[in-house]
Amino acid sequence: MFLYDPPFPEIRAFIAVVFSWILAQTIKVTREVIRKKRFNLKWLLDTGGMPSAHSAGVVAVATAVGLFYGFTSIIFLIAFSFAVVTMFDAAGVRRAVGRQAVVLNKMTNELYERGQIGETRVKELLGHTPVEVFAGAFLGIIITLLICR
Repeated sequence: MFLYDPPFPEIRAFIAVVFSWILAQTIKVTREVIRKKRFNLKWLLDTGGMPSAHSAGVVAVATAVGLFYGFTSIIFLIAFSFAVVTMFDAAGVRRAVGRQAVVLNKMTNELYERGQIGETRVKELLGHTPVEVFAGAFLGIIITLLICR
């Protein structure tokens, strides 16, 4: 059934995906701790930043599927398509929403200063730059190759 038949392939694939995501988040949190010289627990589940944990996770899935079922299989095509859509969304739509949030927050600040509304802010860092997406994808590939081979 598997193109490459290591012991416990499903468990290895699962570990690769989870570890890719955890490592990407850990790198992001570490970068923020160094940059801001403080720690915030919510950073562990935050979106945006370098590298993209979304990209690391979906590319780890696609890589594991390719290793175990073949890079020309239909199941790999599905996993690859899922990964590409997720990465385009992270670097495109979600990033655009983040830029819009910056503008909305500026407008909100102006209205708040005039006393016209209460102060409510929307989250600004939602998406990723193409470099952050690429770095996450690279991380997902490397971790999966190390764990699944």
